[in-house]
Amino acid sequence: MELLNFTLLLVLILVFKLVLQKYGKRTNKLPPSPPSLPILGHLHLVNQPMYRSLGDLCTKYGDVLLLRFGTRKVLVVSSPSAVKECFTKNDIIFSNRPRLIAGEHLHYNYRAIGFSSYGDHWRNLRRVTSMELFSTSRLNKFSKIRQEEVQLLLKKLFQESVDVKEKRVNLSSLFMELTFNVVLRMIAGKRYYGKGVADDEAKEFRDLIREYMEVHGSVNLNDIFPVLQWVDFQGIERRMIRVMKKVDAFVQHLVNEQRKKRAESSLGVSGLNSIDRESGTTLVDAMLSLQETQPELYPDEDIKAVIMEMLTAGSETSAITMDWAMSLLLNNPEAMQKTVADIEAVVGVRRLVDEATLPNLNYLQNVINETFRLYPAGPLLVPHESSEDCIVSDFHVPKGTILLVNAWKIHRNPKYWVEPEKFMPERFEGGEVERHNLVPFGAGRRICPGAALGRRTVGLTLGALIQCFEWSRISEEKIDMTEGIGLSMPKLESLEALCKPRIGMNNVLSSLR
Repeated sequence: MELLNFTLLLVLILVFKLVLQKYGKRTNKLPPSPPSLPILGHLHLVNQPMYRSLGDLCTKYGDVLLLRFGTRKVLVVSSPSAVKECFTKNDIIFSNRPRLIAGEHLHYNYRAIGFSSYGDHWRNLRRVTSMELFSTSRLNKFSKIRQEEVQLLLKKLFQESVDVKEKRVNLSSLFMELTFNVVLRMIAGKRYYGKGVADDEAKEFRDLIREYMEVHGSVNLNDIFPVLQWVDFQGIERRMIRVMKKVDAFVQHLVNEQRKKRAESSLGVSGLNSIDRESGTTLVDAMLSLQETQPELYPDEDIKAVIMEMLTAGSETSAITMDWAMSLLLNNPEAMQKTVADIEAVVGVRRLVDEATLPNLNYLQNVINETFRLYPAGPLLVPHESSEDCIVSDFHVPKGTILLVNAWKIHRNPKYWVEPEKFMPERFEGGEVERHNLVPFGAGRRICPGAALGRRTVGLTLGALIQCFEWSRISEEKIDMTEGIGLSMPKLESLEALCKPRIGMNNVLSSLR
């Protein structure tokens, strides 16, 4: 009897061992990976633009790919099913951000929403910005700001083009100025582009933002090889510190200026113009109110971090999207005419497009979605990092792995799209964007909170420009659609086009004040 029990025990142990080996091996199976080099890992396989070279690697090795950049493990995901798995089942695990030098020096030591680790601090800032800047009620209140900025742009173009056959316009510059003004007025109640601004202060702001964005987009090898931080041989870290010192002083001035306005307002004096008073308090004002009651939760560093993140991420992406959308329409005159017909049928020629009518402009919305597909402002979503081991597409992903979602590759994959390289807004007819594999704003709990603001700004601006003016290319050659280098996929060349007031819109344009 004892011998039988002993034999059964041995059999059970053997079976358990075989099961453990089988499923344990499966669980610890790493994603496919190309041959690597010592120290460098797979850096030699990656060129600019990164989303294209990573897309080529995924075509060759699979939609879930494990790479090594120096000392960093990187998971590259290029399939909708894997993206869904990362941001549903593993959403909390991938809610952290990797520690990068830019987060330390350009985002107040990782205090900004986009660079902070998942936790109480991030949740608190996300809640405040969602309520005070991105909630539906707040967006509706700020709609007057967006409407006014668009009307100022229309008035400027009308005055410059009414007495000439066609006016040559640098649209890239105008888009950037408009989006900066919109976001800055929502944040701090002032504008730095166009007429009626303090020239010296505005010029300082524009130069600072340009330098900030340039150093932010630099490839920093210190992030890949931490040992290099001792020498900073590229000099990028020193440059970041130098630039941020000037930026911090400037942003602190904005905060102090808002404090002064609050003090004046309590005495019955207001420094805001009429339209900003109607729009309600600014984001800075709201955060200063919270600071008075909970100073330990809302130090000046947090307020300044929010300002810089909203100015950069919240304005540049919208401007670049409009750049690509107008370029696509200029290269596809039939789509431009369909957009015009759509606007005329819904809005007419006696009033301007407004945000209330945007949901009814189906073809314009299709154009915007197709632009998001072909030229997402974030071709590689902002990196995430795994806080513990997890499983993605039956592959083991170790703790501390950086996650890169290649939105550009997903949006152009023939497995999910018919003629993926073709500009075809009609593919979105029916209004069911959710069923398409679009991820221009990310996914999961760290999805971009400014998605609704971006859509409103892009839709209103494009709709008004197309409604009021006839646009054409400056030559017979098509617009160059080459992508430039940058975090948000800018065009390599600025967009220039010819415009003239559209017949029937003169009365509306003449009435703009």
